Amino acid sequence: MAKVTVDASTCVGCGLCEQSCPEVFEVQGDGIAHVKAQSCPTHNLQEVADSCPVNSIKVGA
Repeated sequence: MAKVTVDASTCVGCGLCEQSCPEVFEVQGDGIAHVKAQSCPTHNLQEVADSCPVNSIKVGA
């Protein structure tokens, strides 16, 4: 299974990841996206990561 991470130092909290896949991502009160699950049966997490405007999301081994 791929490991999903968000680099909090570069995340701008735009919410695109949460909008794309709320099962995995959540922008919390600190204004940063957080990973709440490591997989999603309905979304391609690499595509969600690729859509991040500041490249804060990584999907790796």
